[in-house]
Amino acid sequence: MKTRRPFFIRNWLGLFGAVVAAGGFFSAVCLLALDLFADRTHPYLGILTYLIAPAVMATGLALIVAGAWRERRRQRFAAPGETAGFPKIDLNDPRQRRRFMLATAGVFVFLMVSALGSYRTYHFTESVEFCGRVCHKVMEPEYTAYQHSPHARVACVQCHIGPGADWFVRSKLSGSYQVYATLANKFPRPIPRPIKNLRPAQDTCEQCHWPQKFFSSVERINTHFLADETNTPWTIQLLMKVGGGDPDQGPVSGIHWHVGGQQQIEYIATDAARQKIPWVRVTDLNGNVTVYEAKEDALKPDQVTTSAMRRMDCIDCHNQPSHIYRAPAALVNQAMATGRIPRTLPFIKKNAVEVLTAEYKTTEDALQTIAKKLPAPAVAETQRIYRQNFFPEMKVDWRTYPNNIGHTISTGCYRCHDGQHVNAKGKAIRHDCNLCHLILTQGPPGQLAPLSAQGQPFQHPVDIGDLWKETNCAECHTGALTK
Repeated sequence: MKTRRPFFIRNWLGLFGAVVAAGGFFSAVCLLALDLFADRTHPYLGILTYLIAPAVMATGLALIVAGAWRERRRQRFAAPGETAGFPKIDLNDPRQRRRFMLATAGVFVFLMVSALGSYRTYHFTESVEFCGRVCHKVMEPEYTAYQHSPHARVACVQCHIGPGADWFVRSKLSGSYQVYATLANKFPRPIPRPIKNLRPAQDTCEQCHWPQKFFSSVERINTHFLADETNTPWTIQLLMKVGGGDPDQGPVSGIHWHVGGQQQIEYIATDAARQKIPWVRVTDLNGNVTVYEAKEDALKPDQVTTSAMRRMDCIDCHNQPSHIYRAPAALVNQAMATGRIPRTLPFIKKNAVEVLTAEYKTTEDALQTIAKKLPAPAVAETQRIYRQNFFPEMKVDWRTYPNNIGHTISTGCYRCHDGQHVNAKGKAIRHDCNLCHLILTQGPPGQLAPLSAQGQPFQHPVDIGDLWKETNCAECHTGALTK
C-alpha cells in the first residue's frame, strides 16, 4: 500500500513550508543553546535567536497553512472519487498510534521551545544591548552618553517604559514605527527631544529618587581655566541647596521644593524644546492658585485655554539624566584640573576648545585634526572627549539639546527665575543667586576669599563691571570659548 503524505504537505507550497519551518526551528534551538551557555555573546546573536529564527519558523508555518488551504480548495473542485475527507486517526492502528505519539511529543517540544524563546525574546528586546547596539548608527550618541552617565547601571526600559503592561504596549507600538524609520533610513538627524508622551517622572524617576527623602545640601568645587597663555585657574566652591524633605516633618525647601509635594507647578511652553515658558501656575495644598506671566510675550487668555499645559516634574530640570552631552569648555576644565591634560601647555585651554568645537563631517576627520593641531600630551584625552560627546554623523553635540540644569551655558533655571515672570500683584518669581546655592569661596588658588557660611557675592573671573548682573550667563557663555 502506498503511503500518502499528510494533506497539508501534499503540495509543493506546504512541503516547502515544512522544510522552512523545520530549518527555522532547528536554527532557533541551536542559537538558543549558544546564547544560554556561551560566556559572552553579541547583540546580533540575540537578533538571530529571538527575532530572525522565529520569523523564519513562523514564515514556514504560514506557508504550510497556505498550502493546506490550497490543497483543500483543489480537492473541493476535484472529481468525487478524488476528494479526500479530513484525516482519520485510528489509535488502534499501531502505526498511526506511533505517529500520533511522535507528533504529540514534537508539538510539546515545539511549544516548550516557543515558550522559552518568547520569554527570552521579551527580555532581549528590553535589554540595554538591544536598545543601544542593535540600532548602532541611530542610537550611537545616546548609547555612548548613557555608558558614561550617572545612570549607566540602570536599564533603558526602567526609565523609558517603567513597570506595568500599559506603557509596555505603548512603547512597542511606537517602537514599530521607529523600526520602520530605521530600516527605511527616514529617521531625523538629530533625534528630536524631549520625547513625546514620555512616562511621568513620578512613575519612573521617583521609584528610586524620592523627593521626600532629599534633605541635605551638597558641596561642589569647580575649577575653571581662562583662555590665556598660562591657563589661569579660577576656583569656585558652591553649597547647592538640594532641599526636598517630608512635608509631614516641616516645610519643604531648596531646589526640590518644586517637586516636594506641598504644591503643584504647571506651565505652558511655546516651543517644542520647552525653553520658552511665558506662563506658570502654582497651586498650594490649600488650593490657592497663583499665576505668573512673562512681562514680554505674555499669552492671551484664549492661548492659555488652548495651549498644552504640563505639570512640572524631575525631567523639566534634569532633562539629560542619562544622555548627557557635555560642553567642551567644561570638559577641558575638568581634564586640566585632574591632570589628564597638562595645564603647563601654553594656550592649551583655548586651543583644545577651539579644535573640539570646529565643524567636522565625520568623527574620524575630527580625531585626525585633533592629532595634528594639539601637542602630543593633550591628544589622547581630547580625542576621548570628542568620541564621548560629539557625533557629527548624527549632528549631535552639547548645542543640540540644551541642558536645563543650572544657568551657565543655557537658559535653564532662568526660563522661569528671570525676574520677569510676575503675578497679579506684581510680585516676580525670584531671580536670586542665593536661592539655589551659596558661594562659599572663590578666586585663584592661593588667593581664595575666606569661607563664608552666609555666602558671598559672585565675583567674575574677568573684570566686566556690573555686566554680569544685567545679562544672563548664557548670553556670553555658550560652552565653547566665551564670546
